[in-house]
Amino acid sequence: MQRWKWNRKKPPIFPLLVLVLLFFIAFSTLHSEHTIQRIHEIPDHVLNHQEVSSATFVEPNLSGHLKQAPEVLDRFSRCNSTVEYSGKKIAWRGDSWQSGRRRVRPESCDVFSGKWVFDNVSHPLYNESDCPYMSDQLACHKHGRSDLGYQYWRWQPHNCNLKRWNVKEMWEKLRDKRLMFVGDSLNRGQWISMVCLLQSVIPADKRSMSPNAHLTIFRAEDYNATVEFLWAPLLVESNSDDPVNHRLDERIIRPDTVLRHASLWENADILVFNTYLWWRQGPVKLLWTAEKNGACEELDGRGAMELAMGAWAEWVSSKVDPLKKRVFFVTMSPTHLWSREWKPESEGNCYGEKEPIYNEGYWGSGSDLPTMSTVEKILSNLSSKVSVINITQLSEYRKDGHPSIFRKFWEPLRPQQLSNPSSYSDCIHWCLPGVPDVWNELLFHFL
Repeated sequence: MQRWKWNRKKPPIFPLLVLVLLFFIAFSTLHSEHTIQRIHEIPDHVLNHQEVSSATFVEPNLSGHLKQAPEVLDRFSRCNSTVEYSGKKIAWRGDSWQSGRRRVRPESCDVFSGKWVFDNVSHPLYNESDCPYMSDQLACHKHGRSDLGYQYWRWQPHNCNLKRWNVKEMWEKLRDKRLMFVGDSLNRGQWISMVCLLQSVIPADKRSMSPNAHLTIFRAEDYNATVEFLWAPLLVESNSDDPVNHRLDERIIRPDTVLRHASLWENADILVFNTYLWWRQGPVKLLWTAEKNGACEELDGRGAMELAMGAWAEWVSSKVDPLKKRVFFVTMSPTHLWSREWKPESEGNCYGEKEPIYNEGYWGSGSDLPTMSTVEKILSNLSSKVSVINITQLSEYRKDGHPSIFRKFWEPLRPQQLSNPSSYSDCIHWCLPGVPDVWNELLFHFL
């Protein structure tokens, strides 16, 4: 795998099952936008996690070996008390897998470095109205967005070309396999994009969607293949693992175990992980698996993310044979909450934006460099087992690609909300067709 880096300077009526699926997707709404916006305003030094002089290392993913299984976290879970962070760290072995090591052909070109090219001939790769699995949260044209330019941009690497999307070739890659996206609502958007890209060549009576609040499965009978989404926004077990009821005042995680989610993802053939945005919502309560009295420790989001990523990395390191399973990690998806970052002295957000940012040096506050450095450090120790899909810089340019007010949850926005885009715009998620389709083109390229 090519060494990856962060470069600041390069910068009809639907079947009943489908309706139920869309119900769940709509219910799992844009999570805590105002909280995220508030966190973006906090100075970086406040977000930096506490330095500790010494650390105790905890062996992760051992809950199955405990005499008494710990209580499963849910939205009703509470801490009995909260104390300062003890300094515990996650112990994991890194990339110690050697025998039969998968040889990765070096990329002759950095496909993540490039520019957006307007292309209304080959793009979009599908029509919004032709995908019966489209989410109302992402169907921007359906909900009033009249400018369709956001659908016509193609990602062009500087010195090479992306492999051209071919739906039948992708299905052949997936034949007899399970492709699973694991993460938050942004990863769910990428999953919906992939389903929309793939479903058109499957006869209606040969495809199905099994709606499930935790795990949702699109199945293509002729290929004996599935494209699945597992809601696990923090990767480790948490009280936010209900994809519907997760907007909580207190975020609690078990930082040392991914086993609850891993029991669902471990048999997938191709795994696509993400996590980031939820760690930007303020302090996190840590409830270690061995803690018997319900006492939580409190840690800032980046520090807690590092612990969770360590537990995830230990599972990958100890359980993944790259000759049998492909694992991808999608880097952070940027937000565009403040137009002053690309248009000085303005006071808007992504609302009304109709073109990408053309300045290759652009980098907004929606992408946190210290967090990316932490993630890079962990992934660099998994180089033979995890392929990185670096979407961050190329997505940074796409201030025009968000739903803003052109979306629906339970019902369309009311007139007073539509008239106040500064407060009600979604500048976090992405319209479809749009930017997440390119993320999937990159996945196709590497498969």
